[in-house]
Amino acid sequence: MNTSNEEQWLYTISSQRKLINLNFSEIWRYRDLLMLFVKRDVITLYKQTILGPLWYFIQPLFTSVIFTLIFNNLASIPTGNGVPAFLFNLAGITSWNYFKQCLTGTSDTFKKNQGIFGKVYFPRVIMPLSVVVSNLIKFGIQLLVFICFFIYYKFFTDVAEGASIQYEIIWLPVVIILMGLLGLGFGMIISSMTTKYRDLSFLVAFGVQLLMYASAVMYPLNYFKEKLPNISWFVEYNPMTTIIEAFRYMTLGIGDFSLSKMLYVALVSVVVFLLGLIIFNKTETSFIDTV
Repeated sequence: MNTSNEEQWLYTISSQRKLINLNFSEIWRYRDLLMLFVKRDVITLYKQTILGPLWYFIQPLFTSVIFTLIFNNLASIPTGNGVPAFLFNLAGITSWNYFKQCLTGTSDTFKKNQGIFGKVYFPRVIMPLSVVVSNLIKFGIQLLVFICFFIYYKFFTDVAEGASIQYEIIWLPVVIILMGLLGLGFGMIISSMTTKYRDLSFLVAFGVQLLMYASAVMYPLNYFKEKLPNISWFVEYNPMTTIIEAFRYMTLGIGDFSLSKMLYVALVSVVVFLLGLIIFNKTETSFIDTV
């Protein structure tokens, strides 16, 4: 009798999980929910604000202007190869923002969604995945802004003669995926830890800000190595430094790009993602008791 009753169930929800479990078939079944969360993230972020979606454009532009004034005009940090400082900074901020938003957006998954997690079942990993996908849309908008300014500087002024798109631009989708994996992995780790250690949620914004300065967002890597050679290894082996330098090389022709470094970043990104997935899967079975 018990056997026949068990055979009637389509799905079995259990706390017993594999160590690494990214059930693509289950995520595919919940794809409508994933798209719903993506739509929610995109639409409600700036809802009831005066400028609305214009903030997607304003934030990177204002940050680039401030960086140009402080780091390039005041501190006289060169960009190299005749590339305008504003365009240099906009390239760094555009690539950095996607990683930062993926990290900060997924770092409080359990705490922010504890209400819905305690009421209904769905694959919990859909929540951080929706953040990564929705931020991809924002990245696309900011990338379009960068392209518009590149066209303006390249074809309507004479101050960007050294800026040029390289054939390595074909690697851009890979770079975007690596940024998403890196941000998602670190975000899931932090989100899992904040269920017990709430202090981490206060340190995320501060830590991300410090990480930006260690990721060559507002200066060339070669300049940092020249000025501070003793500690340049910390910045050089930062995976985000390699990604930002690669993005600048692909789009502006300055920076550093090599397949060996990209392989290093790919290895780190996959390891961080798998580690984050392991911790996330372990935490989701018991987080409701501690959150």
